[in-house]
Amino acid sequence: MRKGIAFLFIIIFILLPPLSETATSAKTEMIPDEAIRLRILANSDNEEDQRIKLLVRDEVNNYINELVATIDNIKEARHTIREHVPEIESIVEETLKEEQVDPTYSVKYRPNVEFPTKIYGNYLYPAGEYEAVLITLGDGVGQNWWCVLFPPLCFLDFSEDEDQEDEADEAADQALRQQEEEEAEVEVRFFLFDWLGLS
Repeated sequence: MRKGIAFLFIIIFILLPPLSETATSAKTEMIPDEAIRLRILANSDNEEDQRIKLLVRDEVNNYINELVATIDNIKEARHTIREHVPEIESIVEETLKEEQVDPTYSVKYRPNVEFPTKIYGNYLYPAGEYEAVLITLGDGVGQNWWCVLFPPLCFLDFSEDEDQEDEADEAADQALRQQEEEEAEVEVRFFLFDWLGLS
């Protein structure tokens, strides 16, 4: 009787998906495939240029959030944001003028803006080309800031304030931990097979 219950338990255990698969699914759901991002490139990495970048971020983000607040599909969001690029340009220009900064900038809405790899908490966001509003301030060689405009996820701060080596190390550690968890799970399953005399 005891072995029968144990056998039933092992069958259920084998059929259940590994925890790592569940975690991976959760990660991919963080940013939908159909999303519109905002990326802002600072003029440089000096403190003043980074401060200006964040001021532009606040003004543009507030404006676009109001634009898409009642929109629930990507086509309408895309059309609305694209039509309001001139207004976004005006917001950037006014912000720079108020800060008495040379108003050299560009605002582009493109389907293929380059994004770097980013680790945010337990989530890894791969580098690639994504649909986005790209704002370049001055030379655009400073650290960037980005978020997701639609669906609105700009409460997350994706500032590129960690160097890439640290991010790569963290990603490698995470992959190693996942591999160790999977190996431990396999060992438990083999132990149960041995215990039931099924191996």
